[in-house]
Amino acid sequence: MALPTELARLFTEERIAFIKRMNLKAEVLEPGYVRLRAPLAGNENHIGTMYAGALFTLAEVPGGALFVTSFDHQRFYPIVKEVNLRFRRPATGDIHVEARLSASEIERIQIEAAANGKADYALELQLCDAAGEVVAESRALYQLRRQ
Repeated sequence: MALPTELARLFTEERIAFIKRMNLKAEVLEPGYVRLRAPLAGNENHIGTMYAGALFTLAEVPGGALFVTSFDHQRFYPIVKEVNLRFRRPATGDIHVEARLSASEIERIQIEAAANGKADYALELQLCDAAGEVVAESRALYQLRRQ
């Protein structure tokens, strides 16, 4: 079963020390949908915009956040196979990202992982500032694996 919302929030925000240090926040955690935010404060680079590593982390974490809200954590675990990030403009404020998986895609992934021991799923995401401007685009490939 997917984790209850509060456990999913703790897993997303506090399980990995690096994510906790960057103060990433899970604003919405629902089956098939997550919205995460990274603050500029504490994640600045040498010119005062958001550090590329913080943007990369914000682009990578949604795959794990969707795992904790959407998949049976007693039967499966996720890994990251690949993440590509394209920077579009400097991130001068807090940045958010939204990720979705349909119920049918969640079901497909779980059935395939149960049958084959693993199943891939991809997320193409946009990292946006408060005005909705895209500061970076990502494509990530994850894999759900059977325990």
